[in-house]
Amino acid sequence: MKKNSLSSFFISLWLLFTAVMLQDVESAKGKYAHMLFNKLFEDYSNALIPVEDTDKVLNVTLQITLSQIKDMDERNQILSTYLWIRQSWYDAYLKWDKDKYDGLDSIRIPSDLVWRPDIVLYNKADDDFSEPVNTNVVLRYDGKITWDAPAITKSSCVVDVSYFPFDSQQCNLTFGSWTYNGNQVDIINSLDSGDLSDFIEDVEWEIHGMPAVKNVITYGCCSEPYPDVTFTLILKRKSSFYIFNLLLPCVLISFLAPLGFYLPADSGEKVSLGVTVLLALTVFQLMVAEIMPPSESIPLIGKYYIATMTMITASTALTIIIMNLHHCGSEAKPVPQWARVLILNYMSKIFFVYDVGENCTSPKREKEEEHKLEGDDDCQQRHKQVSRHLSHRNDDCDLKEKLSGNLNKSYGVHGENIRESVNCCSCYKILIKNTEYIANCVRDHKANRAKGVEWKKVAKVMDRFFMWIFFIMVFFMSVLIIGKAA
Repeated sequence: MKKNSLSSFFISLWLLFTAVMLQDVESAKGKYAHMLFNKLFEDYSNALIPVEDTDKVLNVTLQITLSQIKDMDERNQILSTYLWIRQSWYDAYLKWDKDKYDGLDSIRIPSDLVWRPDIVLYNKADDDFSEPVNTNVVLRYDGKITWDAPAITKSSCVVDVSYFPFDSQQCNLTFGSWTYNGNQVDIINSLDSGDLSDFIEDVEWEIHGMPAVKNVITYGCCSEPYPDVTFTLILKRKSSFYIFNLLLPCVLISFLAPLGFYLPADSGEKVSLGVTVLLALTVFQLMVAEIMPPSESIPLIGKYYIATMTMITASTALTIIIMNLHHCGSEAKPVPQWARVLILNYMSKIFFVYDVGENCTSPKREKEEEHKLEGDDDCQQRHKQVSRHLSHRNDDCDLKEKLSGNLNKSYGVHGENIRESVNCCSCYKILIKNTEYIANCVRDHKANRAKGVEWKKVAKVMDRFFMWIFFIMVFFMSVLIIGKAA
């Protein structure tokens, strides 16, 4: 027990001694840091470029780390990003011998105390021209200054929406000195591309790279060269959101348009269906127009909407024409011979269109039609027999009239029987005329009815023909837009 208590006592003394020594070291380093700071900034000015010889060029190393894409405003063509900007350079007037300051090799001081390069974003599209964030800089004993500053930038970006929503964009971030030319300050790339190791995944855009290129440009205002570093941000849009919310509803609505030809003409909903589909596509077209910038390049989905709306407009116009054919009545002209041969004989078989009230899957209808035709033949035969009988009676009446006339002339006989027979014959004449009139009316009615049935069949065949034509057009347009996107 005594040994354990002694060992714990010595350990406590050793820990106390170590803490006191570390505190003394920290206080000593703090004292040397104050002495160093007062010594360095005694006669220092942050207004002038820190070079001993003005003919020498000060090299500034630039490194950009992309942390997040905050927004891509396609309509105003502005890219908002969250960047970490690291700049490092050597200050000839901020050096010291670290051995004289107890091995102190670096200190951290406010950035506004030292000279800073005026590197700005050339293609900035923000109204706020405030100063960079005044974070601390790390100052090393050899004069190297490292300045890490976060920044939220808004840069102009030329957005090409020709293949929206399957588009890729390239946005440039150009950094350079605003007042120092290439003979005074030179910008060097720290890496061949921007740093994407700390990038936060974006919900709409994929990053496919951020290459960096150094450019030396001579502007018209000045004869000196001005270097800059351009970081090209390569973006690929994630199109799943737009496929399920803009493209897929349009495709489904487009397949409704040809079905308008399949609706019965007597339903009264053929034209209203086309108009409803057209209005739905107009709503989607307005949604796309609100997102896209007002440019001459029409997006791919916009072209698809316009083509589909044109097709639906044409289908609605054809529906109106076909409905006029369907409602042709007795006053219409007969179906032309070419239409009878081409449409009623050939196309009706190709598109499986049968007579009105006829169905290819119901053989009972055919038997009923055969019985109906047999009944019509029986009625026609009976009508012929009655007409033949009445014509014989008419001939007999004529003969009796002649005989009665001869008897009156030769013998002067006026028989009551003969008069009655003559009166009966006149009744038969009236009955024959009425029967012939009724027969002619029925014949004309059947002819007009057959003419209307033929026009209805023509309209039905044309409905089926245009239905398949428009189905094929919608299918090929959908395949075309997917192929262009791929």
